[in-house]
Amino acid sequence: MQIVNIFFITGKNFKIEEIGKQINRLEGMAPESMEANVTKSHIEWLLSMPWGQYTQDDLDLAHVKEVLDEDHYGLDEIKDRILDFIAIRNLKQDGVSPILCFSGAPGVGKTSLGKSIARSLGRKFQRISLGGVRDESEIRGHRKTYVGAMPGRFIQAIKKAGSLNPVILIDEIDKIGADFRGDPSAAMLEVLDPQQNAEFYDNYLGVPFDLSKVMFIATANDLSQISEPLRDRMEIIELSGYTIEEKVEIAQRHIVKRALREAGIDNDDVQMNKNVLHSIIEHYTRESGVRQLTQVVKRLASKIARHFVESGKMISVTAANIEKYLGPKRFMDDVLSKEDMIGITNGLAWTAHGGEVLKIEAVLMKGHGKLLLTGQLGDVMKESAQAALSYVRAHAEEFDIPHTLFDEFDLHIHVPAGAVPKDGPSAGITMLSSILSAYTQRPIDASFAMTGEINLRGDVMPIGGVKEKILAAKRNNLSAVILPESNQNEFVKVKDLVKDIEVIWVKHANEVLHRVLLPKKQK
Repeated sequence: MQIVNIFFITGKNFKIEEIGKQINRLEGMAPESMEANVTKSHIEWLLSMPWGQYTQDDLDLAHVKEVLDEDHYGLDEIKDRILDFIAIRNLKQDGVSPILCFSGAPGVGKTSLGKSIARSLGRKFQRISLGGVRDESEIRGHRKTYVGAMPGRFIQAIKKAGSLNPVILIDEIDKIGADFRGDPSAAMLEVLDPQQNAEFYDNYLGVPFDLSKVMFIATANDLSQISEPLRDRMEIIELSGYTIEEKVEIAQRHIVKRALREAGIDNDDVQMNKNVLHSIIEHYTRESGVRQLTQVVKRLASKIARHFVESGKMISVTAANIEKYLGPKRFMDDVLSKEDMIGITNGLAWTAHGGEVLKIEAVLMKGHGKLLLTGQLGDVMKESAQAALSYVRAHAEEFDIPHTLFDEFDLHIHVPAGAVPKDGPSAGITMLSSILSAYTQRPIDASFAMTGEINLRGDVMPIGGVKEKILAAKRNNLSAVILPESNQNEFVKVKDLVKDIEVIWVKHANEVLHRVLLPKKQK
């Protein structure tokens, strides 16, 4: 048959048997029938795939490092991981591509880093967003019998890339859902498993497809939302938030130049010095990444462009006149009350959006010894409160607390921002401090912030997100943070952040309580 001969001449490396079978079926169909159109579409998809086509990796370590440094400031751990991969490819050409997962708050550079990796390697780049995907057919493809059937997103991405070894960024892998149509995260196991993806089966194509040469990079805000089997298949690399100094450097190197260019302004005509950028970061943004910063700088660039069109003159932006163009400051220097109060302690939380300072309030009321918990607390956080209260009751004599208080008063613990769900064990020591303050009527030193899980013996146990929590304390101008001593091994990564904030390492709750509980106020 002439058509089959053309398939052989093109030298495509696919299942000729499947193509021949589809053509034989097509010959027996009415040309204008729906089934004929479906079969034609299927054959076109098979022919359009980049069978046997690969891009040549750039294996020059110096060039790859130069590209990564040019596009991103810092992120040394990730850059080292990419350079390790390139070094292996230099020694072993058929090595398996790593499957990386960048985890971090919005705006820290996860997606842009994926693009930069593709550019440094000389590979094609494709992005697949899985946020809200609930149908596993989006991954495995629809069967041809369905109306409007299409291959899955990964096969579509390969076709768009035009090569079998692109970099595919799987965005928001933690936002995958599941419903009656199946579980997409289960289908992702086959995509990301090096032992299986060499023969990935897409329901629409109907032939095995090799995904083993693809470099997959996933991004996530919250690792706890990713299933354990899926997490095991990826190498997790956490991207921490940026310090103010790092944000200023990123803005000067990338954000300002790009914003001015997009506004049609010559970079040499407008200068935004460090004082201006400091003012923008401190008074117009509250974030771990630089997404809000990018938006504010773009808004400022548009104001500059408008002024130039109206007056023919460029304006000089300074920290003194910035409110004229951006409006009143959204955030003041002191966002937290510095007054030492009874029952109120500064805690440190780690969320999908970065570090946060979280005030935990405790108050006693006449009652019958009930424990009331409000603020949309999760089960783990509720149990932390119960453990903290049990510790206080067990050590009441040490703190001169009459036992009758526990029976005659209710204890109410509240964590503000009641509309936001909260969970996790790291607020244990903060809750203990607030509870003890309420029972002893001794105020808490408001210059401290703290984090740490506690057990019934009062041991302060390790927590996550050390860097993000220290950054949150710095953003809120707190003078000291109290952290579990067992987290000291992470201090190497964050010691440059603590030049102007005191870090206190503790092993036991008593070390915390003796520091933060102040003497009773004289009436």
